Amino acid sequence: MTENTSRETELIFPALAGFYTRVSDLAYPMVRIVVASIIFIHGWGKFNGNMAGIAASMARMGLEPSVVFAYSAVFLETVGAICILLGLFTRFFAAALAIEMFIAFIFVHLPKGFSVSGGGYEYVFLLGILLFAIALRGGSRYSVDRIIGKEL
Repeated sequence: MTENTSRETELIFPALAGFYTRVSDLAYPMVRIVVASIIFIHGWGKFNGNMAGIAASMARMGLEPSVVFAYSAVFLETVGAICILLGLFTRFFAAALAIEMFIAFIFVHLPKGFSVSGGGYEYVFLLGILLFAIALRGGSRYSVDRIIGKEL
Protein backbone atom coordinates (compact mmCIF):
# COMPACT_ATOMS: atom_id res chain seq x y z
CA MET A 1 0.00 0.00 0.00
CA THR A 2 1.40 3.42 -0.95
CA GLU A 3 0.88 6.59 1.00
CA ASN A 4 -0.59 9.57 -0.84
CA THR A 5 1.61 12.45 0.35
CA SER A 6 0.11 15.03 -2.01
CA ARG A 7 -3.29 14.92 -0.30
CA GLU A 8 -4.42 18.12 1.39
CA THR A 9 -5.58 18.17 4.96
CA GLU A 10 -9.29 18.00 5.62
CA LEU A 11 -11.10 20.61 7.64
CA ILE A 12 -12.55 19.44 10.91
CA PHE A 13 -15.40 21.87 10.25
CA PRO A 14 -15.93 21.78 6.46
CA ALA A 15 -18.48 24.61 6.72
CA LEU A 16 -15.52 26.99 7.26
CA ALA A 17 -14.08 26.28 3.79
CA GLY A 18 -15.99 29.12 2.15
CA PHE A 19 -14.94 31.59 4.82
CA TYR A 20 -11.28 30.60 4.51
CA THR A 21 -11.46 30.91 0.73
CA ARG A 22 -12.98 34.41 0.93
CA VAL A 23 -10.53 35.83 3.49
CA SER A 24 -7.27 34.01 2.76
CA ASP A 25 -6.04 36.82 0.47
CA LEU A 26 -6.19 39.17 3.47
CA ALA A 27 -3.74 37.19 5.64
CA TYR A 28 -0.53 38.51 4.08
CA PRO A 29 -1.60 42.19 3.92
CA MET A 30 -2.64 41.95 7.58
CA VAL A 31 0.84 40.75 8.52
CA ARG A 32 2.45 43.48 6.37
CA ILE A 33 0.29 46.21 7.92
CA VAL A 34 0.77 45.03 11.52
CA VAL A 35 4.55 44.73 11.18
CA ALA A 36 4.73 48.17 9.54
CA SER A 37 2.56 49.66 12.28
CA ILE A 38 4.78 48.23 15.03
CA ILE A 39 7.90 49.56 13.31
CA PHE A 40 6.27 52.97 12.80
CA ILE A 41 5.31 53.31 16.46
CA HIS A 42 8.86 52.39 17.45
CA GLY A 43 10.27 54.96 15.00
CA TRP A 44 7.79 57.64 16.02
CA GLY A 45 9.16 57.48 19.55
CA LYS A 46 12.63 58.13 18.16
CA PHE A 47 11.31 60.86 15.84
CA ASN A 48 9.84 62.70 18.82
CA GLY A 49 12.92 62.05 20.91
CA ASN A 50 16.27 63.67 21.28
CA MET A 51 18.30 62.89 18.13
CA ALA A 52 21.56 63.79 19.88
CA GLY A 53 20.72 61.29 22.61
CA ILE A 54 19.84 58.61 20.06
CA ALA A 55 23.11 59.24 18.20
CA ALA A 56 25.06 59.10 21.47
CA SER A 57 23.41 55.80 22.35
CA MET A 58 24.33 54.39 18.95
CA ALA A 59 27.92 55.60 19.38
CA ARG A 60 28.14 53.75 22.72
CA MET A 61 27.10 50.59 20.90
CA GLY A 62 29.86 51.07 18.32
CA LEU A 63 27.62 52.24 15.49
CA GLU A 64 29.60 54.96 13.74
CA PRO A 65 28.94 57.43 12.23
CA SER A 66 26.29 57.49 14.91
CA VAL A 67 24.43 60.55 13.58
CA VAL A 68 23.97 58.84 10.20
CA PHE A 69 22.76 55.66 11.89
CA ALA A 70 20.34 57.63 14.09
CA TYR A 71 18.78 59.59 11.23
CA SER A 72 18.67 56.49 9.01
CA ALA A 73 16.87 54.52 11.72
CA VAL A 74 14.31 57.28 12.24
CA PHE A 75 13.75 57.65 8.48
CA LEU A 76 13.35 53.91 7.89
CA GLU A 77 11.15 53.37 10.94
CA THR A 78 8.79 56.23 10.04
CA VAL A 79 8.79 56.86 6.28
CA GLY A 80 9.81 53.29 5.45
CA ALA A 81 7.17 51.82 7.74
CA ILE A 82 4.46 54.01 6.21
CA CYS A 83 5.54 52.86 2.75
CA ILE A 84 5.38 49.20 3.81
CA LEU A 85 1.98 49.79 5.39
CA LEU A 86 0.72 51.24 2.08
CA GLY A 87 2.61 48.71 0.01
CA LEU A 88 4.71 51.38 -1.72
CA PHE A 89 8.33 50.46 -2.56
CA THR A 90 7.60 47.53 -0.29
CA ARG A 91 10.54 45.31 -1.18
CA PHE A 92 13.10 48.10 -0.80
CA PHE A 93 11.92 49.38 2.58
CA ALA A 94 11.28 45.89 3.99
CA ALA A 95 14.80 44.82 2.98
CA ALA A 96 16.32 48.00 4.44
CA LEU A 97 14.45 47.51 7.71
CA ALA A 98 15.41 43.82 7.81
CA ILE A 99 19.04 44.94 7.57
CA GLU A 100 18.43 47.46 10.37
CA MET A 101 16.93 44.68 12.52
CA PHE A 102 19.99 42.53 11.77
CA ILE A 103 22.29 45.36 12.91
CA ALA A 104 20.21 45.79 16.09
CA PHE A 105 20.31 42.01 16.57
CA ILE A 106 24.13 41.90 16.38
CA PHE A 107 25.12 45.13 18.11
CA VAL A 108 22.41 45.58 20.72
CA HIS A 109 20.40 42.47 21.54
CA LEU A 110 22.52 39.35 20.91
CA PRO A 111 24.80 39.87 23.93
CA LYS A 112 21.71 40.06 26.16
CA GLY A 113 20.42 36.60 25.24
CA PHE A 114 17.11 35.49 23.76
CA SER A 115 14.40 36.86 26.04
CA VAL A 116 12.97 40.24 25.16
CA SER A 117 12.29 40.85 28.86
CA GLY A 118 16.05 41.02 29.42
CA GLY A 119 16.67 43.17 26.36
CA GLY A 120 17.44 40.11 24.24
CA TYR A 121 17.02 39.46 20.55
CA GLU A 122 13.63 37.70 20.54
CA TYR A 123 11.71 40.77 19.26
CA VAL A 124 14.16 42.04 16.64
CA PHE A 125 14.70 38.49 15.40
CA LEU A 126 10.96 38.05 14.78
CA LEU A 127 10.59 41.46 13.15
CA GLY A 128 13.70 40.93 11.04
CA ILE A 129 12.48 37.58 9.70
CA LEU A 130 9.02 39.02 8.98
CA LEU A 131 10.54 42.02 7.21
CA PHE A 132 12.79 39.73 5.17
CA ALA A 133 9.74 37.66 4.16
CA ILE A 134 7.89 40.86 3.19
CA ALA A 135 10.91 41.92 1.10
CA LEU A 136 10.79 38.58 -0.70
CA ARG A 137 7.02 38.71 -1.27
CA GLY A 138 6.57 42.41 -2.08
CA GLY A 139 3.42 44.44 -1.70
CA SER A 140 1.01 41.80 -2.97
CA ARG A 141 -2.50 42.25 -4.29
CA TYR A 142 -3.52 44.98 -1.83
CA SER A 143 -0.74 47.52 -2.28
CA VAL A 144 0.14 50.76 -4.00
CA ASP A 145 2.88 48.83 -5.83
CA ARG A 146 0.15 46.75 -7.44
CA ILE A 147 -1.94 49.81 -8.31
CA ILE A 148 0.95 51.54 -10.06
CA GLY A 149 2.08 48.27 -11.61
CA LYS A 150 5.72 48.63 -10.58
CA GLU A 151 7.90 47.41 -7.75
CA LEU A 152 11.60 47.13 -7.04
